[in-house]
Amino acid sequence: MDFGGGDEIRFERTGLAGIVTLTRPKALNAVTHNMVRALSRALTDWESDAGVSLVVIKAEGRAFSAGGDILHIYEAGRAGNPPIDFFADEYRLNAQIARFPKPYVALIDGIVMGGGVGVSFHGSHRIMTENAQFAMPEVGIGFFPDVGGSHLLPDLGGHFGMYLALTGNRIRYGDALWSGLATHTVAADGLTGLIERLTETGEPEGVLRGFFQAAKRETDRDTLEAIARHFSKPTLAGILESLESEAASDAFAAKTLETILSRSPTSLSVAFRQIGAGLTMSMDDCMRMEFRILNRMLAGHDFYEGIRAAIIDKGSKPNWRPSRLEDVDPADIDSYFEPLGERELTL
Repeated sequence: MDFGGGDEIRFERTGLAGIVTLTRPKALNAVTHNMVRALSRALTDWESDAGVSLVVIKAEGRAFSAGGDILHIYEAGRAGNPPIDFFADEYRLNAQIARFPKPYVALIDGIVMGGGVGVSFHGSHRIMTENAQFAMPEVGIGFFPDVGGSHLLPDLGGHFGMYLALTGNRIRYGDALWSGLATHTVAADGLTGLIERLTETGEPEGVLRGFFQAAKRETDRDTLEAIARHFSKPTLAGILESLESEAASDAFAAKTLETILSRSPTSLSVAFRQIGAGLTMSMDDCMRMEFRILNRMLAGHDFYEGIRAAIIDKGSKPNWRPSRLEDVDPADIDSYFEPLGERELTL
């Protein structure tokens, strides 16, 4: 089947399933504009196709998807033509997946970050194997946890979502399952059989019961309690003060504080407000909020500086502006959330 994805994304009809495969393994299946548009077309077609009972999305190679194609975004932005249209279509796709009326089964066998999260974790069934790792590391490159991060992360218990947003730390499949990010965990060597059964039956619930293998939570109880204690504070400054108060005697607090202080102060401030706001917002409203933030991020400094340090001059230290959290002007953060007028995202 051809929905215009070229050699970046493949579409097949097998039995009762529409099967999507990300096919950029050498690029860790980084999501491109072409892939976004093609997947949206496929979902529109399959939604009304009575012969398609469910959609399965998977990927070739060792990563499900390491995110968006940020080098392209960097180069386009530096050339004075930031790819606003790509993000608009990507956010529309994220919302389309969230409201897709049929089972949408994401099979995540490898790392999933950023844009990869957007095409998988808004579906009804989010299956991770022992090879899977999840992260929303955007604050480390001067960005923010977008692609619906403001809808996904606030719902995680024990303030775990705020912790993930402000640190960008990776978690494995056990933590993803027990936090609610993943709906099921299965063994990687069972994926072929799982796909066969899904295509035969079109009924994911019954099939997944047969393949489910419970995964133990990797983060211990003391650490979970520490996360809840620190990241429940009503302000970003309060979180930092809480971590600082225990850093001298607690290794987790010290390491977490060090991690957060290495991130973009602007991104941290935006992400803290974004995750807090998302708790009471619909998916569509979250995407509109994120599009407002996105427009300001692409017109700013830290995003390009973060990519320079991480990818262009690999391993160098980013020079954030401002460089300290205490120098962030609350009015500047307010501006990221202001309406865009005629440029608002339409869904």
